[in-house]
Amino acid sequence: MYPLLEKIKKPSDLKRLNLLDLEKLAQEIREFLIEVVSENGGHLAPSLGTVELTLALHSVFSLPQDKLIWDVGHQAYTHKLLTGRCNRFHTLRQKGGITGFPNRFESEYDAFGVGHASTSISAALGMAISRDLAGRKNKVIAVLGDGALTGGEAFEALNHAGDLGKDLIVILNDNEMSIDRNVGAMNEYLSRIRVAPQYNQAKRDMENFLGSIPHFGSKVLRTASQLKDGLRSVLVPGGLFEEMGFQYVGPLDGHNISLLQDVFSRVREMHGPLLIHVHTTKGKGYAPAEKNPGMYHGVGKFEPETGELLKKQGGPPSYTAVFSKALIELAAEDKDIVAITAAMPSGTGLKAFGEKYPTRYYDVGIAEEHAVTLAAGMAADGRKPVVALYSTFAQRAFDQLIHDVCLQNLPVKLCLDRAGLVGEDGPTHHGVFDLSYLREMPNMTIFVPRDEGELRGMLAAAIALPGPAAVRYPRGAGLGVDVPEGFPEIDVGKAEVLSDKGEIAFLALGPMVAKAQGAAKILQEHGIEAGVVNMRFAKPLDEELLAAYGRSKKLLVTVEENILAGGFGSMVAEYLLDKSCTAQLLRCGVPDKFIEQGKREELLALCGLQPENIAAGAEARWNLIQE
Repeated sequence: MYPLLEKIKKPSDLKRLNLLDLEKLAQEIREFLIEVVSENGGHLAPSLGTVELTLALHSVFSLPQDKLIWDVGHQAYTHKLLTGRCNRFHTLRQKGGITGFPNRFESEYDAFGVGHASTSISAALGMAISRDLAGRKNKVIAVLGDGALTGGEAFEALNHAGDLGKDLIVILNDNEMSIDRNVGAMNEYLSRIRVAPQYNQAKRDMENFLGSIPHFGSKVLRTASQLKDGLRSVLVPGGLFEEMGFQYVGPLDGHNISLLQDVFSRVREMHGPLLIHVHTTKGKGYAPAEKNPGMYHGVGKFEPETGELLKKQGGPPSYTAVFSKALIELAAEDKDIVAITAAMPSGTGLKAFGEKYPTRYYDVGIAEEHAVTLAAGMAADGRKPVVALYSTFAQRAFDQLIHDVCLQNLPVKLCLDRAGLVGEDGPTHHGVFDLSYLREMPNMTIFVPRDEGELRGMLAAAIALPGPAAVRYPRGAGLGVDVPEGFPEIDVGKAEVLSDKGEIAFLALGPMVAKAQGAAKILQEHGIEAGVVNMRFAKPLDEELLAAYGRSKKLLVTVEENILAGGFGSMVAEYLLDKSCTAQLLRCGVPDKFIEQGKREELLALCGLQPENIAAGAEARWNLIQE
């Protein structure tokens, strides 16, 4: 079915293919990607856009001796197919299968593990420095999208690389968008380059003319570099990359394999920092993805013939949708509420807010650090900023949260979507660290709603607080509870006792409340009574309840969808120890390791967070107490 693709076992196999074969292979790869991703979900549009680019890179350079570092890795599926993983690609994003991002533990051809944006140039420069210290001559290539250039780390690395002058190739894959539409001055700069072909044409005409002059034409051509640089500064706005110390090549047609091979073969022999600007079409070759690249950036199952998404009909709304609606309603009553996101308006639910209140909405690009300090500045001047980020990406603003928000006790509200185990995107995207790092920040209040209904009340309560607050909620659909029209009052720092039975109490946070209720039911079937408390807050703890339970109960079981190290259970343990409470404690949560990809329910079982796991652990500990 895929005759050429099935023959490619390693990148060097490409070197024996002619141009026609490579173009046929590109078509096979697209068909194969559509087939697999339609069944497994994944990052389709980015990888469809880089098929020819990847073929050209692998056919010219010599991996794994040469090092290829992808930024984020959304666009690296073709790379995986060409590096010995084609026969396992049907396991993409499944538990125990091929990961959705480059992974050093998966293949020697994955030079660096990625998953968060704007890191590739830094990593590549590090490898180039190491190469030179070892006296090797291999090439190091970083491939990043234009969206990644909105992140500050990319510019820090460009600045350092230009200063060092190391041999380094940076390929800017410019497809005019990341997940949502790119924002900012860099996007405008690249757009101007794309529509300024007069520079490249003028350069070619001048070089052809000077080169045609007999005897001394070559000398004139060499001395024309100053004129060429002057021409660039006039016809191409900024010359930003060359000002930073890079030789600039492009823009190039990223779907022209022959052109790319020719350029890569030439720059392979050049020295110093090089930036190759490649223009591609996201979703190339699949009409639905080309028409709507945002929808097919990270897509679930779909019908490959039509592109129709195979979503379950009906069902409860997602936490993201409930958050979005609630924030819009709150903003209607409070003109000081503003919303900020970092290149994720659709994923965080802020797209609708931006359409409703365009002057109170800011997408800062892939720049979480800036987003948080921007919010701090707004808060210092009287606004009520809400910063909506995925939990995994909020980690990047750790220092800003401490120094710029909490230290100044500013009313910045951090809304953390995709908190907990996110499923098929795996360890780079699991949001299982936020409780541990947020709890250590003075002045921070941490809300954890048990369901989509409680989320509304908690969001309103968080915005009403005079200081910093975080609200963390999971990916996907809610539990199907009734979502109130208004905003129920939430008593900050107070837990909700759902049942008070026996001498065991489950103290649970967020979606783990339902899991704890399931565990209590199992224990009851085994003749053991246990109560369940919706703790609601990771910080502050309900110390009144803990003091009472710490002395009246024999066993407390904390249940959290967060890393156990330093998380909610650790907070409870510290309190019980400090207050000399007599109750024993069992902590249930994410163990001290990075959790693989897979369906969320599979991963919860892996972490011992399904009701039967929790009940078994509690019963075993209870039996020890009874002995």
